[in-house]
Amino acid sequence: MLRPRRTFLASAGTALLLAAASAGLSVLTAGGASAASVNTPLPAHVFAPYWEAYSGDDPLAEAQASGDKYLTAAFIQTASAGSCTAYWNGSTSQPIASSTWGSDFSTMQADGGGIIPSFGGYTADHDGTDIADSCTSISSIAAAYESVITTYNVSRIDLDIEDNSLTNTAGYTRRNQAVAQVESWAAANNRTIQFSYTMPTTTTGLTSNEISILQNAKTEGATVSVVNIMTFDYYIGTTQEMATDTESAAQGLHSQLQSLYPGDSSSQLWAMIGVTEMIGIDDYGSAETFTEADASTVLAWANQQGISTLSFWALERDNGGCVGTGGSDSCSGISQSTWYFSNKFAPFTSGSTTTTNGFSVAVSPTSGSVAAGSSATATVSTAVTSGSAQSLALTASGAPSGVTVSFSPSSVTAGSSSTVTFATTSSAASGSYPITITGTGSSGTETATYTLTVTGGSSGGGGSLTNGDFETGALSPWTCQSGDAVQSTTVHSGKYALEVVPTGSATGECDQAVTLKANTAYTLSGWVEGSYAFIGVSGGATTDTWSSSSSWNQLKLSFTTGSSGAVTVYVHGWYAQGNVYADDFTLTAN
Repeated sequence: MLRPRRTFLASAGTALLLAAASAGLSVLTAGGASAASVNTPLPAHVFAPYWEAYSGDDPLAEAQASGDKYLTAAFIQTASAGSCTAYWNGSTSQPIASSTWGSDFSTMQADGGGIIPSFGGYTADHDGTDIADSCTSISSIAAAYESVITTYNVSRIDLDIEDNSLTNTAGYTRRNQAVAQVESWAAANNRTIQFSYTMPTTTTGLTSNEISILQNAKTEGATVSVVNIMTFDYYIGTTQEMATDTESAAQGLHSQLQSLYPGDSSSQLWAMIGVTEMIGIDDYGSAETFTEADASTVLAWANQQGISTLSFWALERDNGGCVGTGGSDSCSGISQSTWYFSNKFAPFTSGSTTTTNGFSVAVSPTSGSVAAGSSATATVSTAVTSGSAQSLALTASGAPSGVTVSFSPSSVTAGSSSTVTFATTSSAASGSYPITITGTGSSGTETATYTLTVTGGSSGGGGSLTNGDFETGALSPWTCQSGDAVQSTTVHSGKYALEVVPTGSATGECDQAVTLKANTAYTLSGWVEGSYAFIGVSGGATTDTWSSSSSWNQLKLSFTTGSSGAVTVYVHGWYAQGNVYADDFTLTAN
C-alpha cells in the first residue's frame, strides 16, 4: 500500500529522493572506440550517494570535498509533459551534452570514479515529465537513454519509478520496451549497459504495483540488473528503527526476486539489490531518523549480504547544519560532522575483480505427492556459477514427523547431481510440507525447496507444524500481521528466523492452524528473543506463555486437543514494546 511520500524541491523546493545506483558495471566500448574513451567498470560493490543536480553545486568539487568517488546524478526529465526531449532537471538550459558537466564527469572517471545518471524523480513521476510517461514513442525514449550513455560514457542508467509512474501501465510498458531496445543496441555495438530500477518500499518489500513493473520488464525482454529500494519515508505512524527496517525490506525484496527469478541463486539475488537511505531525519519526521549508529549497522549488513549498491539521499545533506529539521535538501537534521556518512560508507566500495567460487542448487521436480508409507524421489542438480568447482554437502530441513530425507550421494562436486529420496511412514500426517534442500560448500550455502504432499496419512499426531524453523525463507503457511517478516540477521539456528513487529495498535501476531490427533496431549516449544515475547495455542485448546529477554530463550507449554484436534499456534509481541524474534517451533505428542 502506498504511503504519502517525501517532498524534495527540485530547484526551489521539493523533489522526492530517489534511488540508488547499482554495482558491477561492465566496460563500455563502442566499436572502434579508443582506449581513452573506455569507462572503467563499477566495482562489484559500490557506494554512490545521490548528488542533487538541481542544487547548483559542482559535482566534481562535491566529490573531491567528500571523498566520494562515485555519484548518482539526479535527475533527468523532460521540460513538459508530452515532450520526448530529456534535460537535466527538465531545464532547457541544461541539455544532455558535454557542455553540461561533461568535463567534471570525465575527470571523475579519469580519477577512478564515475557517475550514474538517474532519470525520473518524484517531481517528474508526479507531473508526467519522466520521459517514459511523457513520450509515447518507444524509439525516442530509447534514443534519450542512448544519448546519455554515449555523451557521458556511462555503463549504468538508473530509472526512478514512483508516485504516478507506479500505476501508469502504458508508461512503464514503454519504459521496459525502450530498455530492451537499448540493451539490444548496446549488444550490437559492443557496449555493455545496465539499468537499475529505483522504487519505494514498505518495511517488508515491494508493493504489488512494483512487482508488476518487474514482471512486465521480464515480459518485454528488459534485463533489470539492480532493484534499488528507498528505505525511508514509510509513513507508518510509529517510531521506526531504520537499520532494522532496511534489513527487513531488503529481505522481503530478496524473497520477491526469488519468485521472479527462480533460477538464480541466493547470492545472485542479493547481488541484484541496492539500498538508498535518507540520512538523518526523513520527510516523515523524527520518528524516522537514520542515525550514525544505523550507518554502522547497515554497512556491516550490506557487506555480509553482498548487495550491489549502497547509497543515500543526498550528498548536500551530509552535514549537521540544521539539527531538528526534517526533510531538508541541504542538511541531515541531526548533529553530525560534515561528510560523516560519506566517510562511513566509503569502505563498502570494493574494486576487487578477484573471482570467487560460487555454486547453485536446484531440485527437479520441485514438488511431489506420495501416499503415507511410500516414498518419492527427485534430482538435486548443482552448478558452478563462478570460479572453480567445490565439494558440496547436501542436507535437508523442514521434514515433518514420519518423513525422512536421504541423498545418494550425500556429497557432490559442484556441477554434479544427486538423487534425493523422501520416505514416509504410515503414521506421517497428511498435508503439504516445504522441505529445504541445502548445499554447503567452502564459499557458503545455497538452497532449493521441494514441496512434499502426503496423502492418506493420519490427521496428525505431533510434528505437523509446517515451516516452524522458517528455513523456507518465507512466512507461508504462517499468517502474520503487517510488518512481520522472515529475516536472516537475528536467528537461533539455520539461516532464517521470524521477526514480529508490534505497533501501538497491534501485537504483530503470526498464526498457523494445524489439525492434530484428537484428545491428545502435546508440547509446543519455540525459541524467542525480545521484550514480551508470547507463544501459545488457541481454538481447540487455549494456553500461552511468555518471556522478556535480550537473548534467545526456549519457551514450552503443554496442552490437550479437543475432539476435532484443531488448534491455532501463535507467536506475538506486545503493543509498542519492541520487535520480537522467533525460531525453531516444534509440536510433539506427549
